[in-house]
Amino acid sequence: MTLFKDVFGRDLFKDFDKFYVGFDDQFNRLAKLHDDMTKNIPNYPPYNIRKTGDNTYVIELAVAGFARQDVEIELTDNTMIVRGNTASDEKEVESYLWKGIAARNFTRTFALEDQIEVKDAEMLNGMLRIFLERMIPEHKKPKKVEVKDKVTKKAESQLLTE
Repeated sequence: MTLFKDVFGRDLFKDFDKFYVGFDDQFNRLAKLHDDMTKNIPNYPPYNIRKTGDNTYVIELAVAGFARQDVEIELTDNTMIVRGNTASDEKEVESYLWKGIAARNFTRTFALEDQIEVKDAEMLNGMLRIFLERMIPEHKKPKKVEVKDKVTKKAESQLLTE
């Protein structure tokens, strides 16, 4: 398992093996994802992630100045990449005395859990909303197992003779 250490050098997850079986790959994947995503942390465009129900989420990105056709959403290997590409005209840029509204290209990356599906996306008033839903397969939903009484052969033979 990848070692996660605190500021004093202690392994934060050293005792997890007692409780979690088979999660080594998950911890390694999280560590790699963290390393990849924190190399160049973008702060544009700003975004919110809201939980709207037990299994539903909405990611909201403030993309003022971008048209619907300027925004692209791509899903690859449990990663959602949102890109905004705008073509700025040089004459248009020269006409500004002050340009405080950013209209630069951007790329935002979000890690999605295996069961998360992108359901829809919409843009309204400069806000891009991406709707996500956790789709839990039937075999992973909670189920109850009935506990039965064990019938011994002697008890079974008594029932047959009565």
